[in-house]
Amino acid sequence: MDVTPTDLLPTSKIGAVKMLKAEDEWLIESLWLSNAAGIIGGQPKVCKSWLGLDMAISVASQTPCIGRFAVKNPGPSLVYLAEDSAYQVRGRVAGICKSRGIAIENLNLTLITSSILRLDDEGDRDRLLRTVESIRPRLLLLDPLVRLHSLDENNSRDIAMLLGFLRGLQRTYECAVVLTHHSNKRSHSRPGQGLRGSSDLHAFGDSNLYLSRKGDTLELSAEHRAAAHVGPLELRLAGEGETLGLELVDASVAPKSYSIEEKIFSLLDQSEDPISRVSLRQSLKINNQRFGQALTDMLKSGDIVATSDGFTLA
Repeated sequence: MDVTPTDLLPTSKIGAVKMLKAEDEWLIESLWLSNAAGIIGGQPKVCKSWLGLDMAISVASQTPCIGRFAVKNPGPSLVYLAEDSAYQVRGRVAGICKSRGIAIENLNLTLITSSILRLDDEGDRDRLLRTVESIRPRLLLLDPLVRLHSLDENNSRDIAMLLGFLRGLQRTYECAVVLTHHSNKRSHSRPGQGLRGSSDLHAFGDSNLYLSRKGDTLELSAEHRAAAHVGPLELRLAGEGETLGLELVDASVAPKSYSIEEKIFSLLDQSEDPISRVSLRQSLKINNQRFGQALTDMLKSGDIVATSDGFTLA
């Protein structure tokens, strides 16, 4: 049978695949990996929409997210907030812009004003794709996930279809995709396990952010597929009237610094398969001697085990 190039999947020799430069690793340093797809999770009324808008404004204006986290790859932002009217969204954005001294008229942020957007509807998916293709946003915010479909969130097949569409959009247009999603009220050792619905939602995220309320403050933590976790950090919704927005409770506090062992543990914890030594070191970008000593110590302590395919948690 004759095979033409159009019959084949696109491929590349592994050595020809471009490495991601260190300076291009983050979209928002410590919070969101470059071109990552993921979720802002938390129970209702913990400011998930505020955080999503803060990220979108930061990327569009190259100003620090929550006043602390630098934007490494700025560009246009595209947002859709299903539960808020256009004028409500503008009011929120205007407040954040005013607190940062940004002229909203010059902000490279586009709002989808459609009354309904359903990701399980072929027509709506096609319109979203065409909109992303036209605007080429660096960040796409969709808030909240529950208003974007009529599927059964506990049905892994339904959710896999929806997330597969978003993953394709992210890869085709090199666009970070940020979903907000509710978590349930049950306590879990890892916040991602508390996301409502199929476990595919937790597994989907390259970067996930979790918000929870602790008394009068909010706690923010970040987990990444290929970087160390960050947090928890204390936030609050601060300001008055037209200058309302999220801020760190103590802006002088830097994100928690993690040891090499903690970083290795985090990477292995987020992978279903063993990870080779080479891949681990490339992800961590650290001195080979220090990395080797950390692996040796973790093997001796029984935290990790070596297999023919690489390292995995014990």
